[in-house]
Amino acid sequence: MSKKRHWFFDSRKYKIRAGLAGEYSHGDVIKPHSHPWHQLTFASQGVFTVRTDEAAWVAPTHRGVWIPAHTRHSVEMSGHVSLRALYVVPTISDSLPLRCRVVNISPLLRELILRTSELKGLNSRIPLHAHLVPVLLDHLELMESQAIHLPMPTDRRAKLVASLLQEKPSERRPLSDLARLAGGSKRTIERLFKSQTGMGFGRWRQQFRLSHALRMLAAGEAVTNVAIEVGYDSPSAFIAAFRETFGQTPGQYFRAA
Repeated sequence: MSKKRHWFFDSRKYKIRAGLAGEYSHGDVIKPHSHPWHQLTFASQGVFTVRTDEAAWVAPTHRGVWIPAHTRHSVEMSGHVSLRALYVVPTISDSLPLRCRVVNISPLLRELILRTSELKGLNSRIPLHAHLVPVLLDHLELMESQAIHLPMPTDRRAKLVASLLQEKPSERRPLSDLARLAGGSKRTIERLFKSQTGMGFGRWRQQFRLSHALRMLAAGEAVTNVAIEVGYDSPSAFIAAFRETFGQTPGQYFRAA
């Protein structure tokens, strides 16, 4: 596992710095940490998951995760992962996101990130570097959010329902059965998921299934096995849900990646 990191840089000279570039193996984990800079991490290969105490964000190939400054987070790899990252001084702009999110990495933004990595960062005292700062900043401010975001409920009963699914992704029992195990009613658990995660239980369950499926597919599991493992009635039902979210079948998606 590559361990190249830039834990410090002179913000008087560098407004945007490259870091965390490297190759990682399936199952590698970057332990929980935080830093005083915004971070944009993206995978040119593989799938990675950023976790905080509140939620998880799964980034497929050619997507990224924006992590605001001082956010304590860990990173988990699925499949062989090629990571690139930028660190951004928070004072450079008031328009950058202040919450974690999965973002679309456009072809031009990808090239800007790679160019910044080649330069080891953008030094504002070097004219060639200084010219790239506003261009890159424009693209960072316009990043579009993408799936998959999995916020966690905070209520004990709703959290228990979420934990039951996480322990057994193939679980197919209806919410009414899961709610009884958690000590609540179907209506109460549905209300809690909606108010505490921003999505209904059905939508949350689908997001969880697809996030788990992405990690399995990145590790080389067959589509049929993945469909069963994440609780779909058939491979065709799983493929339809995957295509609705990502615009491609699993095979098409990973071939393109």
